[in-house]
Amino acid sequence: MAIAQPPVYQEVYFFLASGPTHEEILAFRPSEATQERIRALLAANKEGRLTIEEQGELDEFEQVEHFVRMLKLHTRQLMNEA
Repeated sequence: MAIAQPPVYQEVYFFLASGPTHEEILAFRPSEATQERIRALLAANKEGRLTIEEQGELDEFEQVEHFVRMLKLHTRQLMNEA
C-alpha cells in the first residue's frame, strides 16, 4: 500500500529507511530535481507570484529542511560523543 506524501518527504523517508551511516546523513542533499523545484518556488515567491498550493509546497520544503538540519545536528553530536 502506497502512502501519499509530497516528493520531498518521500526522498527523506526512503533515505532514512535505507539505514544510512552517520557520514551519509551528514552528506545528504535533496535530489537535483527537488533543488530545482525549490529554486523555482523561491524565485516565484520573491516575485510575489506564488499560488496558494505553491506556498504550501514551499512551506513543506522549509519544514523538511528544518528536520534534516536538526537530524544532522544531532548526528554530529552523537559522533562527537563517540
